[in-house]
Amino acid sequence: MTTDTTTTVAPTGERVLDARGVTMRFGGLTAVRDVDLHVNAGEIVGLIGPNGAGKTTFFNCLTGLYIPTEGEVRYKDKVLPPKSFKVTAAGIARTFQNIRLFGNMTVLENVLVGRHTRTKEGFWSAVLRGPGFHKAEAASRERAMELLEFIGLENKADHLARNLPYGEQRKLEIARALASEPGLLLLDEPTAGMNPQETRATEELVFAIRDKGIAVLVIEHDMRFIFNLCDRVAVLVQGEKLVEGDSATVQGDERVVAAYLGEPFENAPGDEEIAEVEAAEAHADSADTTTDAAPGKENDR
Repeated sequence: MTTDTTTTVAPTGERVLDARGVTMRFGGLTAVRDVDLHVNAGEIVGLIGPNGAGKTTFFNCLTGLYIPTEGEVRYKDKVLPPKSFKVTAAGIARTFQNIRLFGNMTVLENVLVGRHTRTKEGFWSAVLRGPGFHKAEAASRERAMELLEFIGLENKADHLARNLPYGEQRKLEIARALASEPGLLLLDEPTAGMNPQETRATEELVFAIRDKGIAVLVIEHDMRFIFNLCDRVAVLVQGEKLVEGDSATVQGDERVVAAYLGEPFENAPGDEEIAEVEAAEAHADSADTTTDAAPGKENDR
């Protein structure tokens, strides 16, 4: 797949995501504090920051995995419900830092899982397997194959997901997210562990997704990738938005450089407080995994 990435399309569409004053506390610890962020249709926005800055916690607030302590999240001017599967149904899909595929299912079956929010066939339709069920199933398979062709995996549709190379597993996760027909795609470190060729292919894929009219919000530690890709970049430091702007503005901000080099800034928390926040997030993630581990719910998350 080749995509012209020499120019960036100026975002002119409606505001698809509007997060206002998002704050997330775990007990007395504040992991995200009063963060505002918006994404317009046809726009690619980056979210960067040092480890422990609260980026993934903020993503979890956007997608219903966490309910923000304060603030609200709107998608196309409607407040999102505090349930991850309802957020997916509303039009927001995401991938995760750690690959969460169904390893013992085929590549095609993994993408079909992502279609469940867009099918209307219910329990009795599945049991009776009438004409409506078979028609919906055929339509889902056709759409899933289109997505596999889009990411370049159509020839591996019958392979087990666990047997794919790492870079292709990342692509498959993106295809599964796209299967829910989102208006906004959230990517959490999509190039983590990739070599330069795989990173370039991912960059081209994200541009191709944007060209299909899907807005993208991406977390990434690869600065070259993020600054080549994004229309705007926001920087989180210790749970607060430090700066937001185009690549040149962010790269030229001395506070961003200081944050990445580990230099202290005004009111910066100490190492002990940072460790407490990370421990609280890990505990919350563990509790969420325990309560949301029912089969078939992986794509809701």
